[in-house]
Amino acid sequence: MEPIYIPHLTTTPARTRVIDFEEFIQDLETLMPVKGKLKITHSGNYLEVIGNCEAIITLTCHRCLQQYNHRIKIQPKEIIWLDAAIEETDSGPAEREIAPEDLVETLSPQGHFDPTEWVYQQLCLAIPFQQLCQNNCQGIQLTSNQVTSSEPTPIDSRWSALENLKNQLPT
Repeated sequence: MEPIYIPHLTTTPARTRVIDFEEFIQDLETLMPVKGKLKITHSGNYLEVIGNCEAIITLTCHRCLQQYNHRIKIQPKEIIWLDAAIEETDSGPAEREIAPEDLVETLSPQGHFDPTEWVYQQLCLAIPFQQLCQNNCQGIQLTSNQVTSSEPTPIDSRWSALENLKNQLPT
């Protein structure tokens, strides 16, 4: 998907552009191309972006470390404010307090909207934080010979001083 020059949206019918896509997105490893549809509407001082996207990604279970396929199907909607002041360089302090109402996406009204980047961000936000292959995943299973091994575990020689100190302590 090519970036959209925002002033061109004002000349389209109903100030809206609809994009159907099926493509791989760089930096997002998917098994199949990401499929979806975007509707971008220019509403004067903001863009309204509505999407419908689907992808299949391979994740690694956080409990058992097995890989599994996960389908992401999202219907994101976002308002992106158009602000000419965004082009000005920020000469303020590197660290400052920001009000919650200022935590919004903003673009220049004379700039570009990149639909590929927007879809990428929305899909990344939809990846589950806790990745489990199954809800009842038991994790890595230890076999009985791993648990009750009669052989002493080899001690790293770098820890020998600590082991000597441990032996001097009263039990």
